[in-house]
Parts: sequence; structure tokens; C-alpha cells
Amino acid sequence: MFSRLYDKIKSSDQRTALVRKNILASFLIKGWSALIIYLMVPLTLFTLGQYKNGVWLTISSILVWIDSLDIGLGNGLRNQLAIHMVDNNTKRARETVSSAFFMLVLIIIPVSLLLIALIQLSDIYSFLNINKAYIPDLSNILAASVLFVCMTFIFKFIGNFYLGLQLPAVSNLLTTIGQTLALFFTFLIYKSGSHSLMLIAIVNTASPLVVYLLAYPYTFWKRYPQLQPSFRYFDIKVAKGLFTLGIKFFVLQICGVLLFTTSNILISKLISPEEVNPYQITHRYFSIVLTLFIIINTPYWSATTDAYTRKDFKWIRESKKQMEKVLMVVAAAIIVMICASQFVYHIWVHDEVTITMSTTVCMGIYMMILISSLSYSNFLNGIGALHIQLIMTTASAILFIPLVFLTTAHFHSAVGILIAMSIVNTPGIIMNIVQFNKIINNKAKGIWLK
Repeated sequence: MFSRLYDKIKSSDQRTALVRKNILASFLIKGWSALIIYLMVPLTLFTLGQYKNGVWLTISSILVWIDSLDIGLGNGLRNQLAIHMVDNNTKRARETVSSAFFMLVLIIIPVSLLLIALIQLSDIYSFLNINKAYIPDLSNILAASVLFVCMTFIFKFIGNFYLGLQLPAVSNLLTTIGQTLALFFTFLIYKSGSHSLMLIAIVNTASPLVVYLLAYPYTFWKRYPQLQPSFRYFDIKVAKGLFTLGIKFFVLQICGVLLFTTSNILISKLISPEEVNPYQITHRYFSIVLTLFIIINTPYWSATTDAYTRKDFKWIRESKKQMEKVLMVVAAAIIVMICASQFVYHIWVHDEVTITMSTTVCMGIYMMILISSLSYSNFLNGIGALHIQLIMTTASAILFIPLVFLTTAHFHSAVGILIAMSIVNTPGIIMNIVQFNKIINNKAKGIWLK
């Protein structure tokens, strides 16, 4: 009995130490990532101008949809790998990695061909409300972007692999190196005097692919050869198990994409491409807080899977208390950022874009709602309790589009979008809190445990 107690305490201490190491490393990595995002906003805006930049931001939103077409396999891999590593079952872990990788390959080949065909056959200009005289080669730009993103789609599972090993700092590093390459090449385009949207699209979509292609041999040939994907380890039953868990993550991803990334498309369609700029600039402005919170919060996902598998509820409770303190700091930071916003915008984008205080305030409120929701959903994701989130997120996604039409008709600006996003996301926070407390206090039954 004393031996089991010692092992539990030891594993809890090791888990907490690993979380702290990853948070520290991620702060350094994501600090640079946040700086890149801030530099990229004016750099791309000055390179392309307001109209083309608004179009690029809209295209970027479409590309996020493609990034979510893995049927939840990435997050399924993340959770299952964490469980197999707790059990020290290398064979099952390799089967999980191999099955996820080859299923991604089987998904992306037909999807990429279908998407490129649709782009060439559809009237993209009418769909996105874009003037053909300003962007004559839109179909080719979108097709090239889709091709690179689809290729990246397969190899980005490496990030989920490291997340499953409770090494989110490595996943963050891969993403940040890709962003750094994109920033470097965007700067070269700016200095050349080119205003090519095609070049901007290529450097932003090809840079992550290059990083993942280089990371693959290091990860699976040198660092973790025992977990290298192999068709010999592909198991349809394991793939089915990933789908069973992953399909819930997939629906959550699709609903999340609808709620969080269609805003650019809706603004372009319902108002104009230029109006995408103030929305995106305010979003990037507050994203520094979101980024810092994600750095702190992300390691707790897989760590919670580890703790829940070992029935270490005490660790989960203590970790949640720490997150509540972080939320208080986040709220204070958002208030300060709202007060300083006009001064920052003036320095940042040199008054190239007019941003109203109402847009800034609404974005700050929405960001606080989003961060509050994430603080609970990451713990629930680690536990695997997704059913309530699934219901609430689906309901929010269904209500979002009609509500956007009502709010934008009244405000005719990004404010309408932000009000709609805040309204549909608020009930989810309440349900997350209720479900988490039920599970952690052993009062959850039926749907509350799924």
C-alpha cells in the first residue's frame, strides 16, 4: 500500500514538473511567436494594401477549414498516445501513431483533389464578394494555398504526437519556426516592392510544410524510432478506436471553426473585404493574452489525461485552482489593453486602418469569454468528457449564422459579428463549469460522464 502511495505521489510530482518545464519553454517560444504575429500584421498590410490584405485574411479563414478535416484524428492520437505511454505499452503506442498517420494520408488525397476541382469550377469572386479587377488570379492563389495546406495536413500530426507525449513546447516550437520562415520571406517580398498576393499566399502556406518535413526524420528516425509510423503497424481496429474518440473532437473542431474562423468570410460577404482588417487587427491585438493563456493551459490537457487515468483527482483540483488565478490576471490584462488600445494601434499600423473603441471593447469581451471557456474545456478534453461540449458547441454553431445576419444588419460592422460570437459562446462556459464540478466531485452520472 505504501509503495502504491509513493508511486502516486512521485507520478504527481513528475507530472507537475513536466507541466512547469513545458510552460516555461513555451513562454520563450510563444513569446517569439507573438512578436511574429504582431510584426506580420503591418508587414502584410503595407505589402498588399487594405483590399488585398482583407482578401488574404479571408482566404486564410478558408484554409483553417481544411486544417480541421482530420476527423479529430489528431486529438484522438493525442489522448490515446498519452494513455499508452502511462501503461508503457510501446506496441500499442506505435499502432496508434501508424494508424493515425496512414488514415490522414487516405483522407487528404481525395479531399485535396476535390477541393482544387471545386475552386476551378466555382465562382469564387461572387461567393466572397471580391472584385475580379483587383485580384484577377484568385482561383490560382486559392488552389496553390490549398495544395500546400493539404500537404501540411498530413505531417502536422507530428505536433499532436508531441502533445501526446506531454511535450507541447516541442509542438509550439515547430509552429513557431514555420511562422519565422513566413515572416522572413514576407519581409523579402516587402523589400522587393512586390504587391503579389500569390507570393504572400505561398510563403505563408509552404513554410509550415518545410518545417514538418524536416521534423519528421528527426522525430521518427533519430529521437523516437520505436514509435515510427509503419504500414506494418497499421490496425483498422485501432483506427476505428481513434475515430470513435476522434469523431467527437472532429465535430467540436468543425463547430469551433464555424464559430471562430468564418468571421472573416462573413464580414467580406456581408460588408466588404476592407472591413476584415479592423476585425483582424483587434483580434491579433488581444491574441497576445490568448496566446499566453494557451501556453499555460495547454500542458494540462495531456497531463489531465495522465492524472485521470491514475485516478489522481487531487492533482486535477489543485491545477484548476491555479487556472482560476490565471483567469483573474487575464481579466485585468484585457481591461488594461482596452484602455491603451488607440495608442497601440497608432504605433502599430500607423493609422492605416480606422478601428473604433466599440470594436475593441467587444473583442476584449469576446476574448475573455473564449479564454474562460478554454480554461474548463481543456480539462474536460483531457478527461475525455466531450458529450456536453458537443451538444453546446453544435447548438452555438447552428444559432451563430442567423444571429450574425441580425446583428450585422443593425451594426453593419465587425461589432455585430463580435456580439453574436459572445452571445452563442456564453452558455457553453456555464455548462463546462457544471460538468467539471460534477466529475471532479464524483457526482457525474450518465451524459455528464461521456
